[in-house]
Amino acid sequence: MALIELNGIGRSYWVGGGELKVLKDVTLTIHEGEFVAIVGPSGSGKTTLLQMLGALDWPTAGTLKYRGKSLLDLDDAAAYRAHEIGFIFQAFHLLPTFTAIENVQIPMFENHQSRVARKTRAFELLKSVGLEQRVNHFPAKLSGGERQRVAIARSLANSPSVLLADEPTGNLDSESARHILDLITSLHFDRRMTLVLITHDLSVASRASRAIQMKDGQVVFDGDPAKLSNA
Repeated sequence: MALIELNGIGRSYWVGGGELKVLKDVTLTIHEGEFVAIVGPSGSGKTTLLQMLGALDWPTAGTLKYRGKSLLDLDDAAAYRAHEIGFIFQAFHLLPTFTAIENVQIPMFENHQSRVARKTRAFELLKSVGLEQRVNHFPAKLSGGERQRVAIARSLANSPSVLLADEPTGNLDSESARHILDLITSLHFDRRMTLVLITHDLSVASRASRAIQMKDGQVVFDGDPAKLSNA
């Protein structure tokens, strides 16, 4: 089933009186339950494309649909992000004055859950990523891998349909990166979530069922990750 459909997507910015085209005529369909890796050099448009999928940015050309409905016509983009999308960022984006369990609860305020329900779910999510002993620790007292685990737990707070991960292992040492990638991959399979992951590492992309390679704002390859090196 087609979950997300992009047709002729373009994104331009006007800088210094000139037009900078970040995305050019991108046409893609992402199906429910897929694990898609987006690869390409810096400046190729990967992050901008991911932001489109999460309704954090909007195209200047083309159409963008989620479950057959136009994202461009959303009445409440924040509600769409809160209920349908889970975000994992390279820089974690945890609030430093909140504990791990408090950080995980933040997206739940969109659903107006009770305090007890929020705390209970946050604890279960932290337990699911192996941090049940660290729930009351502040980010500064956690390792990089632990902070990313908190961020992953937070991304699952509202049981999203789609998980968008932007270089989730980029700030981690190799061992922590492997553990985080294993965790994200297992979440994809166990929860049957659609996963779209940005990476510059072809070994990470090899975990995906499909790879999209970008260059200069365009899709130059879409297919088997094993064939990326020949793209």
